[in-house]
Amino acid sequence: MRVGVFLILLSILRPAYGQQFPFEIWHAGKTVLDTGDTLRGSLKYDLQSDILQVQINGRLESFTARKVLYFEIFDSTAKRYRMFYSLPYAATGIYKAPVFFELLAEGELTVLCREALEYRTTSSPFYYYGSFTRLVLVNKYFILKPNGNIEEFRGKKNDWYELMRNKQNEVEQFAKSNKLDLDEKYELLRIVEYYNSLFNRVN
Repeated sequence: MRVGVFLILLSILRPAYGQQFPFEIWHAGKTVLDTGDTLRGSLKYDLQSDILQVQINGRLESFTARKVLYFEIFDSTAKRYRMFYSLPYAATGIYKAPVFFELLAEGELTVLCREALEYRTTSSPFYYYGSFTRLVLVNKYFILKPNGNIEEFRGKKNDWYELMRNKQNEVEQFAKSNKLDLDEKYELLRIVEYYNSLFNRVN
């Protein structure tokens, strides 16, 4: 019994101590600079500081978002290609500065994403103190408007459907049929891609 409880507790705590976050890993990829030059090699990104590191033939170079147009990586943790663009954004006030955003979905509804680290408290009957706090990776989503403005999505997960207006019922049915969770990044991607596909159908 004690062994079983220990294994359960270990599986809960492992992400806090053993998990590597995507931004801690070198990824194979390429970047296109504002000069038009393309660099291919190993890339490591830092969205907290908006800095991209590129490793080519043993040489390490660092670039701010001001110097990069976009970069693409193959993320082995997610087993997929991911595309990031440097876009003007005003986090506070009206002054815009280049910031890295991951392009999650593009179309009638264009969704961008940025990763952040946050401390989250989790309750567990298997933990001595009843709960524990750990550092987790969270995704913050943004909507790219047709006029080029970027607005952070601050609603609850079901508020995504309100952005889909007259397609809401159809998209909700798709998500339900496929058991997709709006809280999961790549399941949200599937939902938004389905919504965007409804505008590409031939009438």
